Amino acid sequence: MSFRITGIDPKPFLSLYGLDEAQLDKRGVIRVVASNDTGYPERIELRNARRGEALLLLNHTHQPAQSPYRSSHAIFIREGATEACEVSDEVPEVLRTRTLSLRGFDEREHIASAVLVEGSVLDDAIERMFAMSSVRYAHVHYAAYGCYAARIDRS
Repeated sequence: MSFRITGIDPKPFLSLYGLDEAQLDKRGVIRVVASNDTGYPERIELRNARRGEALLLLNHTHQPAQSPYRSSHAIFIREGATEACEVSDEVPEVLRTRTLSLRGFDEREHIASAVLVEGSVLDDAIERMFAMSSVRYAHVHYAAYGCYAARIDRS
């Protein structure tokens, strides 16, 4: 079964790029500089930030549905990212190297299925989840911190 993994749309964040610390603080946003190449998974480009890159740590509503599963959480975005990652039938490295929570949503925007999976076998887990007719789309989260990582749709 074909699938498409997408990062979040950068447009809502463009106005934050370049703001000073006081302006970011008023918006509940923190600028962080990556201290290594693996600890800062970026959500627009779906890659690990590289040491020295500036990131914005902010709250993002990743499940805007008017259902009990409406949800938001902290995420990192690379300051300056302007194009969301979109890949078909492949798993970005940033997901492949972590333990993940895969959550499938139905037509009511309720969780129809959820599994913990190693990123190295995420593609197999997506295939199994999308074999369920009740699952319309999925979200993947980083299991340790619970942070939203990306959206997965049938393609």
